[in-house]
Amino acid sequence: MGVDALTINEAARTTGWSPRMLRYVEQAGLVTATRSPSGYRLYGPEQLQRLRTLKELLRRFDIGLSDVAFAARMAESDELRDAVQAWLVAEARRPEDVRADDWLRFEQEKHERLLAVA
Repeated sequence: MGVDALTINEAARTTGWSPRMLRYVEQAGLVTATRSPSGYRLYGPEQLQRLRTLKELLRRFDIGLSDVAFAARMAESDELRDAVQAWLVAEARRPEDVRADDWLRFEQEKHERLLAVA
């Protein structure tokens, strides 16, 4: 890239993202800067366009970077996409061995046990 690239601070000033957010965007795999021979991030026109359109996407749909990063993960993983889709359409079902009037207590105790292990 060389002359046709901006440092992270220049890219931050140009795009309105902070250098910290640019690092986060890269860590999330949404925009990848190239590196100079000495390891500095360099942003060319492709990266600047992606940052601009990412900002527009966030604003248009009132979503956060983590939402887009998760959508990117879902696009790459059939297993994750299928698991999320299955969860979205699944309905809660009371276990057969739990009486209806004990279901709430059963679920509370299950969560408490899971939290104690974590």
